[in-house]
Amino acid sequence: MRSSRLLIAVVIAVIGGLYYFCNTQQNPVTGEKQRVALSTEQEVALGLQTAPQMAAEFGGLHPDAAVQDYVEKLGERIVAESAAKGGDYQYDFHVLQDTETVNAFALPGGQVFITAALMRRLTDEDQLAGVLGHEIGHVVGRHSAEHLAKQQLTQVLVGAAGVAGSSEDSSGQQAAAVAAMVGQVVNMRFGRKDELESDRLGVRFMSEAGHDPRSLKDVMRILAEASGGRGERPEFLSTHPDPGNRLQEIEAEIGRMFPGGVPQELTGPDAGTFAQVRARL
Repeated sequence: MRSSRLLIAVVIAVIGGLYYFCNTQQNPVTGEKQRVALSTEQEVALGLQTAPQMAAEFGGLHPDAAVQDYVEKLGERIVAESAAKGGDYQYDFHVLQDTETVNAFALPGGQVFITAALMRRLTDEDQLAGVLGHEIGHVVGRHSAEHLAKQQLTQVLVGAAGVAGSSEDSSGQQAAAVAAMVGQVVNMRFGRKDELESDRLGVRFMSEAGHDPRSLKDVMRILAEASGGRGERPEFLSTHPDPGNRLQEIEAEIGRMFPGGVPQELTGPDAGTFAQVRARL
């Protein structure tokens, strides 16, 4: 009986592994071969379907049309003038009404959000371009699709562990619980990797659109200040790497792109417009 359970568990794990490792696509922007569970069209559909619910969790969209229009146009320009346009996604940029939560995030397929709380902490358009460029990086990097594929594999392996460890008592449930915990930590590490890749892509996209990439370092400092320190929570258990460590990665990417120094002309236009828009928040 025990051997039969082990055989079934092995078959489940092998099928799940084959599905994961064989489901590979090449990213048209980064050139990276990725294991993803969704097509581009499915990512767009999922993002559009999820967007209203996510907005509601942050108090809905900010009611000021001028604020929304400004951020939408800036985001569209970054996409249009950078390599991000090769991703074939449907981008929409939204400002959330939440004035307490300092946050920005992207859904699959191009739905990008920034809270009013974060926008109020920024001081110029270049910093906002850095935030949007980073979130566009998540979309172009297909991080949600990758994470979903890993999540599906984890669920299959957890199920296999439950079958292998099952018995007349609760030991099978315990084995599955332990496997789930390990899988969660593994997926968190992938999340940290995604954040760093998005920082690098953000540097690239904002620079190609004419913005000073050094402003993304200012954003990291703002985020560090907003976090108030991590206290007892170690960086390893967070999907967002420590902003101080991300600064090093951003500096390295800027150095790689501009070994002779950042060109003087890379300064974002309409700094005065940003100040006017921020005042409306």
